[in-house]
Amino acid sequence: MLSRTARRLVADVPAIAAAHFEAEADPYHATDNPGGHVNLGTADNRLVWDLLAPRLAEAGPPRAPDCQYGPLHGTPELRAAVAALLGPRWNTMIDPDDVVVVSGATAALDVLATALCDPGEAIVVPAPYYAAFDTDLAGRSGARLIPAPMDEATGYALDPEVVDRVLETAHRDGVTVRAVAITSPSNPVGHVHPEPVLREVLRVARAHDVDVIADEIYAHSVFGAEPFVSMLDPALSGDHAHRVHGIWGFAKDFGLPGLKVGVLHTRDPDVRAAARALAYFAPVSTQTQATLTRLLDDTPWVRDFLDESRRRLGRSYSSAAALLADGGIPHVEADGGFSIWIDLSERLPDKTAEGEHELWRRIFHSARVNILPGTVFGCPRPGWFRLCHSTDAGTVAAGVARLARMGDTP
Repeated sequence: MLSRTARRLVADVPAIAAAHFEAEADPYHATDNPGGHVNLGTADNRLVWDLLAPRLAEAGPPRAPDCQYGPLHGTPELRAAVAALLGPRWNTMIDPDDVVVVSGATAALDVLATALCDPGEAIVVPAPYYAAFDTDLAGRSGARLIPAPMDEATGYALDPEVVDRVLETAHRDGVTVRAVAITSPSNPVGHVHPEPVLREVLRVARAHDVDVIADEIYAHSVFGAEPFVSMLDPALSGDHAHRVHGIWGFAKDFGLPGLKVGVLHTRDPDVRAAARALAYFAPVSTQTQATLTRLLDDTPWVRDFLDESRRRLGRSYSSAAALLADGGIPHVEADGGFSIWIDLSERLPDKTAEGEHELWRRIFHSARVNILPGTVFGCPRPGWFRLCHSTDAGTVAAGVARLARMGDTP
């Protein structure tokens, strides 16, 4: 008989994963498979492989040390290289000993939630929030998420006052909250949070005596006017710095999701010790770590690669936004990340979660476009969807054209 945890995980396969694999099983191609699924539901940077392929090919054959046991929380070489990469972006000196490398950002979130929360304790997340948080933060840790619903009128901009009210309500109801989880740039909306907003969120966290999970996996994927500011910047975190834990990985900024390499940074020695112990269950192969170390050691290449990636993402976003406008599909302006938050509420058969699900089924099965409904992101109002633009322009254009042709209602 399965455990309760196993049954819960089996029942709660993330919608992102299920839709991705179904769409990828029959992918659209302009000439070879024009009727295939147009996958605009996966946040995957497919704009940079031409830059990555030759650089990865230079890694050369595996060496004996690369195929032997290494530290399960990351080799010293990779942790040092990651610290050198992230330090300038986070505006702080990073001690490689404060870095834990595990098999993907999902594993890093799982490790951190398990280190911070006992079963039944809570993490507050501004909503809409990254859909897989339900599994990543709560699936195995036994924690639960409490959404803090942002206001549609502001484009779902992060509002520290709402976070404050939700924390106060949880405290009044006797709920133990251990952390607030913030994505910046935000997923799914694409906001890059301004410094004063982040500073106020940190003040709220300090006042309520909770930790902060700063998921900054898109830190190098900012292309808009709002400059990126990290929550790990000591100028913001101040005396709360030891309770601000950073999440990053190679899946987004480097377009390498299949290598499954995530990073947890913490200055809390107890959390670090727990994370190192939990890394036993989610290590990264030593050969993969050696390959990425050599990649990061070429500092000029990394700088040029990230600059070019941002340029391509900016062009991709601008093109997709123009197509959406031409198709009469409203959206929230984004400054970073791979997705656009689009409003299809006028096309709902009825203004309910069920109506949104019915519209999503039509989009996925009839129009054969993979975009994800707002319900899975905890969106307060039905009708919003996440569309990912970080793939070739022809695929994005085909998907938006199919959405535009669908009409308002069945």
